[in-house]
Amino acid sequence: MFPKAVTHIGPANAIYPRLLMAILITGAEGQLGQELSRQLGSEARGIDRADCDLTNRQELEATLNRFRPQIIINAAAYTLVDRAEDEPELCRAVNATAVGWMAEWCREAGGDLVQISTDYVFGGDAFRRRPYREDDPPAPLSVYGHSKWEGEQRAAQAPQFLIVRTCGLYGKLGPRSPGNFVQTILRRARAGQPLRVVDDQFCTPSYVVDVARAIVFLIRRKEQGIIHVVNRGETTWYRFAREICRLAGVSPHLEPIRTDQYPAKARRPAYSVLDTSRYHSLPGVPPMPTWQQAVAEYLSQQSSAET
Repeated sequence: MFPKAVTHIGPANAIYPRLLMAILITGAEGQLGQELSRQLGSEARGIDRADCDLTNRQELEATLNRFRPQIIINAAAYTLVDRAEDEPELCRAVNATAVGWMAEWCREAGGDLVQISTDYVFGGDAFRRRPYREDDPPAPLSVYGHSKWEGEQRAAQAPQFLIVRTCGLYGKLGPRSPGNFVQTILRRARAGQPLRVVDDQFCTPSYVVDVARAIVFLIRRKEQGIIHVVNRGETTWYRFAREICRLAGVSPHLEPIRTDQYPAKARRPAYSVLDTSRYHSLPGVPPMPTWQQAVAEYLSQQSSAET
């Protein structure tokens, strides 16, 4: 799938194939894009909304023609799940139409496309309790989920493509990051605000450092198709919040509630846990930590940065 690579020595004396290519990361100021840029270093160039309006085809094509990347990692997305119900055209323009333009450019220029997708392409089976595999049929419930599913279909029109589905990302906030669940919980808990969090939506929130490391590994292995990348295990948003507070040493009033008790415009999956068997079956794969290990590491890094 990807261009020829040679070997170089990476961090901690690990052996990595160095990519002889230009990698362009869209959404480079978001949590995942920022971490991908950090891990790829000089091998990649990042752009964000201030550099290119993805909903403007001429501007997007001009940007791609200027950089001529051999790989596009599309980490840009419209992720305001509830607002998308009121802005379906904008959501679809970013999450689907722009992806189609990238795939078309890749067909004409010979580039490869890495599309970041979501667990929200699933969720139509409210009684499911088995993690979704890559070949399970999507059944999105929201405008956002539908737009990401359409984006996947458009990405698959590129001659060489990799679609990475992930879930509930949290990590270091970029200048344009709207925030993340972990920071929201901690901010409200430390302010003494009561927390009511849904306890009947099962998923696997994932740390961007782990997800980005996995994506870099997949690119270096020249993998293609659809691959699920999340931390291991499953939890609910309430149980995730409870673990965050425990690790941070705060004891807010934390109440589990049902989805129907939380006012949200968009429907969420009752179960959208992703099966990572394909990813973990690859030789030499960096294993994904459990979600508990991941959030503990994130909070540890946050604590170190504050001291």
